[in-house]
Amino acid sequence: MKDKFVKIVKWLQRNPEVVVLSLIIVCVAIIAYHAGEAGVLTAAVIPGVAGGKHVSGEPLTTDLTREASPSLLLNEIDRQIVKIRPMATPIDQLSRHAGSKHAGSMIVDYYGVDTKDTSATLTDDYDCPDTVSPGASTKVYLHTDKDYIFDPSDTILVQGIMGYESDGTTPSENELVLYVTDRDSQNGLGVMAVNGKKIGDVEGCMPSIPSETTLIRMGRAASELDVMSPQFEAMPQKMQNFCQIFKMQVEQSTLQRLANKEVNWNMSDQEEAAIYDMRLGMEKSFLFGVKRSLWDPEKKENIMFTGGIWYQAGRTFRYSDNMDGDQLVELMRRAFTGNKGSKRKVLIGGSKLIGMLNKLDYTRVVTSHDTVSKWGIDFTEVRSKFGTLYLLLSEIFDECGMEECGMVIDPEYLQKYSHVPFSTESLNLKSSGLRNVDALVLTEASCLVLRYPNAHMRIVQR
Repeated sequence: MKDKFVKIVKWLQRNPEVVVLSLIIVCVAIIAYHAGEAGVLTAAVIPGVAGGKHVSGEPLTTDLTREASPSLLLNEIDRQIVKIRPMATPIDQLSRHAGSKHAGSMIVDYYGVDTKDTSATLTDDYDCPDTVSPGASTKVYLHTDKDYIFDPSDTILVQGIMGYESDGTTPSENELVLYVTDRDSQNGLGVMAVNGKKIGDVEGCMPSIPSETTLIRMGRAASELDVMSPQFEAMPQKMQNFCQIFKMQVEQSTLQRLANKEVNWNMSDQEEAAIYDMRLGMEKSFLFGVKRSLWDPEKKENIMFTGGIWYQAGRTFRYSDNMDGDQLVELMRRAFTGNKGSKRKVLIGGSKLIGMLNKLDYTRVVTSHDTVSKWGIDFTEVRSKFGTLYLLLSEIFDECGMEECGMVIDPEYLQKYSHVPFSTESLNLKSSGLRNVDALVLTEASCLVLRYPNAHMRIVQR
């Protein structure tokens, strides 16, 4: 045995290239094994200079495509759905383009976070005294309808009340600014005037402020030795919606399929018509559905109904009988300010509302542009200093008797949850002895939620 080992060693010494080749094969095998476990690219897929991926040395196949660009190849049923009359179902279209999250249950719990309010209204008049004792404190207490939004060290802009220059006697072009010193549940807000008036020898006195004045919360002001600040925590609020099981069944008898036809009308055409009708029904449920669970005594089961986003929106804009330019500017202001949403939103509405918007004479402040294509839909673009609205007629509002209503939607905060993604299933009714037909069932269990309600707004007529 020892002699054989010695002979092998001597042979390897005389043939070193065999040793090198063996080591290379082992190293390649080890690298390939670890690469497979780590999920790195195969030899055919190589990285590009800017982070892209390229296929080299092999023909492009679906497997290589899914490896190099997993999201490039779409599911055929999804591709088919988004191309079927998208203009008729804009809400469903937007949600499908944005992508849906998988829901592990028919009941979807989600969290949304709101922003802290930025303004309050003075509830009582403050009357400035005629005289102030020398050395007296200039701090006063004010009562607002939302004392809780202010904290010590906050600064407040008093809307419509002008302050004073540094001499305390010359009216300023700047509005009055206050500094919050403390907050008391009984006395209200303890504040001092930053640019107050001078009364006698006392500077920084508070001028008169009438009730109903708007107080706007601004940034905090700390002293040099301040290390800490009043705490601020935003707690997300739990919300809930139900997924609704949407179904549509298509059947075609065997004789119908075999019969000669004047036009080529087959099962695929039936399926397309069924998907369109199904999407129309889903669009109405996604907009105006009511979140409920109902017991069906015949089926002995609970039926779940999804809640519509119309009722989830956090804001409402009311316009008079005829929409004019001033009201459109106000609509744009309300849609884009005070909610921290995006600057591009979608406005869908009934024929009466869209008709009034089309009749307006647009100016340099609010301009109407040509049609733009977004999410597979052709919109009319309206721009203002506040943001851009994409307008679209939705006949769903007309069908629901709300032709004068509409809704501003922020696509960034529109989320779809799918417990059962859109799928098709063939039913073998022939083998079961029920009917001599080809049958296809379309199914989806899903719901829509507005992750940030204040970024969306209902539009209604007064």
